[in-house]
Amino acid sequence: MKELLLINDSKVNKISYYHLVLLMASLPFDFFYSHIILISFALHTFIHLKKERLRSLLSLKMLVLPSVLFITIIATIYTINTPAAFTEWTLRIPVLLFPILFSLNGLDFNKYKSKLLLSFSLVCTATVFYLYADALFTIRYYHLPLSSIFAEGFTNHNFAQPIKIHATFFSFQLLIALVNLFYILVKGVPVRSLKIFYAICCLILIGGLIQLSSKSILLILFVIVNMVLPYYLLNGKRRQRFILTGGAITAIVVVGILSISTFRERYVTLLKSDLSADKTVLRNSDSRIERWRVAAERIKVRPLTGYGSGSEIGLLKDDFYNAKLYSSYLYGLNSHNQYISLVLKSGVWGLLIYLLTLIYGFKASLKNKDVVFISFMLVITIVSFSENILDVDKGVMFYSFFFSFFIFSDIENEEVIPIKQKPDDYLGTLATNILPVTSY
Repeated sequence: MKELLLINDSKVNKISYYHLVLLMASLPFDFFYSHIILISFALHTFIHLKKERLRSLLSLKMLVLPSVLFITIIATIYTINTPAAFTEWTLRIPVLLFPILFSLNGLDFNKYKSKLLLSFSLVCTATVFYLYADALFTIRYYHLPLSSIFAEGFTNHNFAQPIKIHATFFSFQLLIALVNLFYILVKGVPVRSLKIFYAICCLILIGGLIQLSSKSILLILFVIVNMVLPYYLLNGKRRQRFILTGGAITAIVVVGILSISTFRERYVTLLKSDLSADKTVLRNSDSRIERWRVAAERIKVRPLTGYGSGSEIGLLKDDFYNAKLYSSYLYGLNSHNQYISLVLKSGVWGLLIYLLTLIYGFKASLKNKDVVFISFMLVITIVSFSENILDVDKGVMFYSFFFSFFIFSDIENEEVIPIKQKPDDYLGTLATNILPVTSY
């Protein structure tokens, strides 16, 4: 594993690489760490900036990747809540900052893509292992039966509580980590011990995803395992065997999950409740479909322009109260749907730009048959139906970092910046190019 930390590159690029390793490792934890590392990475990039790279800012991806922030800025012009609009600006700054830094930084992202993703997968695995250890320690301390690990007190948000992260947003990260390890295993690992280690890591991550109980993420995982992986990585009989095996394992896992009352309640009962508008049904909180309906009534008044950036929670708070959605009113909830949120705040034009951005990402991921990138796009697209992922710091960091990372690590998208060599440097450059590359 030491090759993940020891790379053969210039000192400047090594520091950039270590910044990215630390940044990816910090994503599951408090946003303080990721923000500090991002600031350090920005300072490092600007200190070692070469003016030739400034031309890379004039590209289509520099217009598409930060589009969500551009929507926010434009919709601020006519907002009904200016302070909240500027708060939204600060929240979404990484959406612009990451593409700028990746454009200006001299690191070859494609070269180190696999190492960075592997290090991220291992950090996520270690984090889930820690959460299981913490849960088991608590169970033993209070002399609870071991079966309590599947009780409500140790699932969903309660499972992720020790690291203080929303269960769904942590599930985002675990899915990317898991798909990356699946990709490595399907492509083949020559060392048997390493193959077994990666397989164990996969089991830990799958356990973490089940424990977190994010319905949309598990749905995406089933789609990836049974469709994306075999279609893009395998051919002929290997593909058929993989699909049959994957389908059988999926069926066994589904039966196993539904055999546990806690998971059956969450995946079946709560799902039905969440998608029901029947107010006579007893539930702990208001259903999403009720919130969507209230937000839709607001949208009907101003569908083209919306009410401006930062307006959503203030607008919906009174509407929730009038609709007798008292839980949503008391907690000041948003619509829990990124698409509805964009129309509500910026109008149809904002939604259209967001959809075009997603299409851009899907086009790039499918063109390169990048299963991890495809998985990321599926996460963003599907979870946008149930969460305002761009109104939470963890969602913004996940979206902005990985979207930029996958686009800039695509060798076909990478722009070659010619750097003029001085005549005196010719022999030195030639000598450097023919030096044998040593492996650490």
